[in-house]
Amino acid sequence: MRLEKAVNIEDLHKMSKRYLPRAVFDFVEGGCEDEIGIAHNETAFAAYRLIPRYLVDIRERSHETSLFGRTYSLPFGIAPTGGVGLARRGMECMQAAEAAAANIPFILSGASNSSIEETFKHAPQHMWYQLYASKELKDSEDMIRRAKDVGVGTLVITVDTPLRSRRERNIRNGFTSPRSMGLGTMLEAATHPGWLLEYLRCGGEPYHETWRAYVKAGASAYEVSTYVSQHLLPPQSWDEIHRLRQQWPGKFVIKGIMSPADALKAIEIGTDGIVISNHGGRQLDRAPSSIEMLPIIKAAVGDRLTLMLDSGVRRGSDIVIALCLGAEYVFTGRATLYGGIAGGRPGVKKAIDILRAELDAVMGQIGAPTIASLGPDFVRSPSSGQ
Repeated sequence: MRLEKAVNIEDLHKMSKRYLPRAVFDFVEGGCEDEIGIAHNETAFAAYRLIPRYLVDIRERSHETSLFGRTYSLPFGIAPTGGVGLARRGMECMQAAEAAAANIPFILSGASNSSIEETFKHAPQHMWYQLYASKELKDSEDMIRRAKDVGVGTLVITVDTPLRSRRERNIRNGFTSPRSMGLGTMLEAATHPGWLLEYLRCGGEPYHETWRAYVKAGASAYEVSTYVSQHLLPPQSWDEIHRLRQQWPGKFVIKGIMSPADALKAIEIGTDGIVISNHGGRQLDRAPSSIEMLPIIKAAVGDRLTLMLDSGVRRGSDIVIALCLGAEYVFTGRATLYGGIAGGRPGVKKAIDILRAELDAVMGQIGAPTIASLGPDFVRSPSSGQ
């Protein structure tokens, strides 16, 4: 299938699977243990129903959305995904560039292959930075300084990775951290010549460029990856989060909140917003979906905190449901990742365009001409029947 023939995100998903060697695709696609969480993220969205209102003038529709004092053209952005330069070289820069072109935010992962500085050049008004803290405090402080120095306005701290999960696809493939492309993986990769040629042409394993500054001069990509594996340590206490909040002058977001009690605690330490997320089903297999927790957390925090959401977003209707249930903004990770793998930067644009078209169609169908007009009256909950 050619890129222009893709009708939905699932088409891009299938194209990306054909392009990648199995081990690399499993790294992108897989969750932990039985992967119940990944499946549940999508079925949880599918359980909601949208209630249309007719005889509403929807001839002029707007997707503009305000977030942290800025107006974006769409109510969805690109979530952070780490290590994706292995799937398509320069992926983060392509995602950032297309986010800027679409006027939506892009969150650069703290485990990215492209550096803070290089990626920011492609989206100077649209890039947020997700910090993965280091055991070496000086490394973390320097990453924060680098993000401030280039002009990043929003810092995101992911808290739902207290330790590495058991991602069984990766274990079976011998594709654990630090990564090592074994003989079997390379032999299977020979059946995916497009990916293999790019991998070899670019010198093999990509560097974690942001972290490269903290490793000895001349270190190999494997050595940098080993350093990241040994030193990456997400915050383990609210005191640590509070110290990071005090170091950051801009907007401060905590990603991975799933408990109302944690959301309330985030308010106490001066957090500007949270992303309700179960890490795309990659950390705790039996966690609830983010869309299930959204109404509960919204009831707890009200308007005291900006609520955002990711995990399981594959359709424009998913975005609409989340907005109706109280999310002020929605992020999707795998959707634009599939697009980028399938077709490079044009594929990222294709994914954004697909979600935009679906969002627009659903808003028109239910009688909601603006994002502000969306609300709980449009949604029938699978649990309460409301």
